[in-house]
Amino acid sequence: MNEKLDRRQLFAGIGTGALAVSAAAVLPNLQSFAGEQDRSKFKFRYCLNTSTIRGQKLTLEEEIDIAAKAGYSGIEPWIREIQAFVDRGGKLKDLKSRIADAGLAVESAIGFARWIVDDDIQRAAGLETAKRDMDMLRQIGGTHIAAPPVGATGQTDLDLLKAAERYRALLELGRKMEVVPQVEVWGFSKTLSRLGEVMFVAVESGHADACLLPDVYHIYKGGSDFAGLGLIHGAAIHAFHMNDYPADPPRKEIKDAHRVYPGDGVAPLKEIFATLRRIGFQGVLSLELFNPNYWKQDPLTVAKTGIEKMQAVVEKFGS
Repeated sequence: MNEKLDRRQLFAGIGTGALAVSAAAVLPNLQSFAGEQDRSKFKFRYCLNTSTIRGQKLTLEEEIDIAAKAGYSGIEPWIREIQAFVDRGGKLKDLKSRIADAGLAVESAIGFARWIVDDDIQRAAGLETAKRDMDMLRQIGGTHIAAPPVGATGQTDLDLLKAAERYRALLELGRKMEVVPQVEVWGFSKTLSRLGEVMFVAVESGHADACLLPDVYHIYKGGSDFAGLGLIHGAAIHAFHMNDYPADPPRKEIKDAHRVYPGDGVAPLKEIFATLRRIGFQGVLSLELFNPNYWKQDPLTVAKTGIEKMQAVVEKFGS
C-alpha cells in the first residue's frame, strides 16, 4: 500500500463484511486447486506486444505480418499505433480483416487514459480518451485494454478506495464499449507499483469484470513477492506480460530497457509458472520487451526468438 495510507483507517473504512467479500473474490478455491493438477489442461496462448519490435519503426500492418510469420496466435498493439494507422487514412474494418486473415486475435492493447487521477476535469477527459480508445479497439476485434496508473505515477498519497471507485467507473464504460480494462501494475510508479495495491483496487471496485494485468518485470521492479500471485484466481487474469530481468543492475536502478527474453534472466519463472498452474490461469502470455539491443536486430528474428523462448520456458516449467 502507499506509505501514507494508514492501516487502521483503511481497515476501519472497509469493515469485516467487505473484507470477507474481498477475500472470496480474489482467493481461488483452494480445495479445487489443491494437489497435483492435470497438466494437460493448462494451455497458454502466445501474443506479441508490439513494443518488443518498436525500435525497428514498423507500421502496425508490418508488425501484424511479423507476428503471424513468427507463429504467435495474438497481437497486443499500442493504441497510438492504431491511431497512426487511422491518421494515414487506414480503415479500421480493413485492419480487422488483415488481423483475422493473418490468423491473429487482438488479445489486448496498451492505452494511456488518465482514469485514475484526482483532478475531476482531467479524469473526465481521461474517460473520454478511454472511450475513444475502446471504440477503435473494438472495431478491430479487441476485447481487453491495459489500464495503468497514468497521470498518478509520481503521486504518493492516492486514496486507493477512490482509485477503486474510478476503476469501477472505467469498467462500467468498458461494459458499454464491450472492452474490458485490466488494471495494470507499474513497478516504477509511486501508485499501483505493488501487486497488493492493484489487487485491492480490483477487488474493491466491486465489479464483476474487474481483472489484473500482471507483468514479470513490473512485479519485481515494484518490490512485490511473486508468491502474491497465488492469492489471485486465474480467471481474474486475461493477459500476463512475459519477460525476464538480469541480476544487474539492481532493482532500484533497473529499467524497462533491461528486460530480456524469458529464460535469459534471473526471474523465478519456475515459481511463477507453478503458481499460474495452481491458480488455474489459462490465458495469454504476451511478450513485452523494450530492449534497445533487440531493436537493432531483424524484427522477425526477434519475434521468433521471443516465442521460442516463451515456449521453452513453458515446456520446462509450465507443462
